[in-house]
Amino acid sequence: MTKSQHVRRVFTAEFKDEALRLLETRRARGGSVTGVACELGVRPGQLREWAQQADRATSTPVSAVSTSGETLEQEVRRLRREVATLKQEAEFAKKAAAFFARESR
Repeated sequence: MTKSQHVRRVFTAEFKDEALRLLETRRARGGSVTGVACELGVRPGQLREWAQQADRATSTPVSAVSTSGETLEQEVRRLRREVATLKQEAEFAKKAAAFFARESR
């Protein structure tokens, strides 16, 4: 095809959204962008571009505030404290199980 005969394909937002959902599903199972693109009849580069655009549109800045109103840094500190507490509880449960296992013999 010469340049004047090339017809530019236009994809609807619904098609792009469905393509990105399919890509996400297939990637979770070890699929590739190229495989999904071939299946949909689009160029792999085009599918990658749609994915990058979607990532940029949904990404939030690092200093963003979570839904509860705390900053990400505050949330990280809170979650680290929670993890430490849960680790202590798990360790206590292991020791208690070992103690009662010895008692029942």
